[in-house]
Amino acid sequence: MTKERTYAVHELAELSGCTVRALHHYDELGLVRAQRAANGYRRYGQAEVDRLQQVLLYREADLPLADIARLLDDPSFNARDALAGHLRELRRRAQRLESLIASVEKTLAHVEGGAAMEDREKFEAFKKGLVDENEKKYGAEVRERWGDAAADASNAKVMGMSEDQYARTQELEEQMREALLAAMAKGNPSCEHAWRAADLHRQWLCKFWADGTYSKEAHAALAEGYVADERFKSYYEAIAPGATEFLRDTIKAYCA
Repeated sequence: MTKERTYAVHELAELSGCTVRALHHYDELGLVRAQRAANGYRRYGQAEVDRLQQVLLYREADLPLADIARLLDDPSFNARDALAGHLRELRRRAQRLESLIASVEKTLAHVEGGAAMEDREKFEAFKKGLVDENEKKYGAEVRERWGDAAADASNAKVMGMSEDQYARTQELEEQMREALLAAMAKGNPSCEHAWRAADLHRQWLCKFWADGTYSKEAHAALAEGYVADERFKSYYEAIAPGATEFLRDTIKAYCA
């Protein structure tokens, strides 16, 4: 049998592109634990090399180290499924970059007196980025809950927005924030400001949801989900502490 190749910490640093300091940090965190030679020096075998690759791939996806550790230490962790997921994410990023490159090339040609460029073309890559980001964060849940047709229709609606239509979604969101803060100052989720915040939220949703799919039941259920999901909760808590629950109560009153 061939003896397994092992690496000293400086060798693995050179191989992986990590710094020695980063490898020491990963070791101390238990993220990539080094073996110890008889002289006490760190050595890394194939298992550690493979685990480090997973760590670096997840870091490329901007995942915090604590979350990476939980993923890799989960007994149900499957390296093949993880790699397949990484590959899908990298392909999405590649498509996003290709769209941006194409947009810059068209813009440069236009500036240099080449072919005319429609205003719609100037923003396609950015809208595609928005769709891709939402698909990455929430796509699986949306498709499981409302189906592929609803998710695809919503994505198509975003891609079909004009610059003015997209700007209107930003205005609605900002107006909703202002109305929500005014309602919170009153401390009443049923006041006039609260009703306006909920109605603006409805208008904002309808800019993204497929036509005809809005209902008060779905609106109220979504608001309840905001409270239960830390991703949404952190977004609304950035408006003001307690904003997520207050918005939920506001939408609940609005939809009653």
